[in-house]
Amino acid sequence: MNLSRNQIDLVEHLRANGLYTEGPYRLSSGIESSWYLDGRQTTFDGAGARIVAACVLEVLSDDADVVGGMTMGADPIAVATAALADRPLRAFSVRKEAKGHGTGGRLVGPIVAGDRAVVVEDTVTTGGSMFEAVAALHQEGVTVIQAIVLVDRSNGAAAKLLRTVDVPLTSLLTPEELGVTQ
Repeated sequence: MNLSRNQIDLVEHLRANGLYTEGPYRLSSGIESSWYLDGRQTTFDGAGARIVAACVLEVLSDDADVVGGMTMGADPIAVATAALADRPLRAFSVRKEAKGHGTGGRLVGPIVAGDRAVVVEDTVTTGGSMFEAVAALHQEGVTVIQAIVLVDRSNGAAAKLLRTVDVPLTSLLTPEELGVTQ
């Protein structure tokens, strides 16, 4: 695959700051892997966040009003993308569970029913977190038009799961492009 300059920069930042290959590692999905990607070492870094936002903006739907996903993984990606967009774009988070105080609910940020959302994540193994975010958004009347992940290590499982709710998945990088194998 031909990577853009931004994607090449993303590979370099992820490899230098968040890629661990001396496994085994237990992933949040419960799967064991010989490698682990701590995407937050890039997404929470100023230079890394700018690279991530540039990559997301290259593939982000022109129809998107808001960008976000499950807190914490999606938060820095969404904020950086909204901040660096050259058009109106708002960031949001989906809480793991509704809060009983303040305004409550699972959605945080300037998002309302009728918005067109793009769900983002740093790494996907099964697609479960993205699927959960989509379900929470649908429950609040938000239309999800796209999902974007920095690194898809699901071998197609995440895209298949998201297709069941008519959400296309765009993957910025594969494990092979990071220099690791499944």
